[in-house]
Amino acid sequence: MKILNNNNKNFNNSLNKLLLQRKKKVQSSSISVTSIVRDVKKNGDKALLKYEKRFNQNITIIPKSTQINNSIKSLNQKVKKAIDIAYNRIYKFHSLQKFKNISFIDKFKNKLEYKYLPIDSVAIYVPGSSASYPSSVLMNAVPAIVAGVKRLIMINPGFKGKQNPAVLYAARKCKIKEIYSIGGPSAVAAAAYGTKKIKKVDKIVGPGNAYVAAAKKEVFGDVGIEGMIAGPSEVTIVCDKFSNPEWVASDLIGQAEHDDLAQCILISKDKKLLEKVKIELIKQLKKIPRASMAKKSLNNNGILMYVNSDKKIIEIVNKIAPEHLELNIQNYKSYVSKIRNAGSICLGKYAVMAMTDYNVGSNHVLPTNGSAKYSSGISVNEFYKRISYINLSKKGIESLGPSAITLANYEGLVGHAQSVIKRIRRK
Repeated sequence: MKILNNNNKNFNNSLNKLLLQRKKKVQSSSISVTSIVRDVKKNGDKALLKYEKRFNQNITIIPKSTQINNSIKSLNQKVKKAIDIAYNRIYKFHSLQKFKNISFIDKFKNKLEYKYLPIDSVAIYVPGSSASYPSSVLMNAVPAIVAGVKRLIMINPGFKGKQNPAVLYAARKCKIKEIYSIGGPSAVAAAAYGTKKIKKVDKIVGPGNAYVAAAKKEVFGDVGIEGMIAGPSEVTIVCDKFSNPEWVASDLIGQAEHDDLAQCILISKDKKLLEKVKIELIKQLKKIPRASMAKKSLNNNGILMYVNSDKKIIEIVNKIAPEHLELNIQNYKSYVSKIRNAGSICLGKYAVMAMTDYNVGSNHVLPTNGSAKYSSGISVNEFYKRISYINLSKKGIESLGPSAITLANYEGLVGHAQSVIKRIRRK
């Protein structure tokens, strides 16, 4: 992992350079994605199947119901129960996010309303292939269910023609009726533009690798996407001399095993702690199945940072704007109000990011690559569209019209002014 010391003169430049290098790696995939999206848009299922064979060794777009049923039956009951617990907690927390419609009548009897309406159709992208994430089904589908989305479909790449049973069970738990065994940029294009087998949707949400993120940006405008960049994953951990290096190292590895473009950053005022974590990383990496992936992530994008003041640490965290932030420090309360940029913040030594990925109740689809500076994670709000309703009375337009006419004429929009003038009673 790269090592930075804020006492060095070139500290800020080095940090900026490392963050920019990773950002460029994430964004570079968009060039190869464009041709895939165009191909699927033009050739539909034929192109979609071509990419499925090439990337996922898959020849089936729509899995048979018997295949889904048999797969779910094979799932361990303990895993089913864990998914049930997570579903209930996520549903309960997100149910509290519902919005109330607004209705306002002024003294002129003008009536203004602001209503929240669910989006008609949404595709949730669930990462798959060699690894599958039932938790991602729940994190994307449950807020949509709470919002009242009418048509919810799941696009999830299988591996050699088979989808993960836990992913299928989570989809059933969420009452998703349309399941497609497809993934990558071609799947995003199919959901965005439709094919003979797949009816297009109005919005696509869900995390994915750099290619999926690039494909979503490519189709944006023809369909909606989240108001953020979701993926590849990130964690920034702030620790002190009281932190447990074994725990901190495991938190870093837990994020690094996601993707070789994942970014893990550790910040501390304690140099000894940083050294202990380095030793723990080497020791623990020998014991996990996805060690190769985690090593690439840590070597290419990981940063160990010595920073000698709380003020500077807070400044750096806000600059990074991490997807996940762990404040594994005793005085985390003094940090919280000053941190403005993060997707989610875990407070204290027991609030581990891995828990938030599963069953705490908060959402794990969060802004990455610095987008936490201006956007938020998935919520019920993501699945609403908002419409204003305006009902003006005769007295209302006569009272407010003259000032509207003044502004319209000032802006040189005479047609606007005339449309108001014609409705005002002549005296």
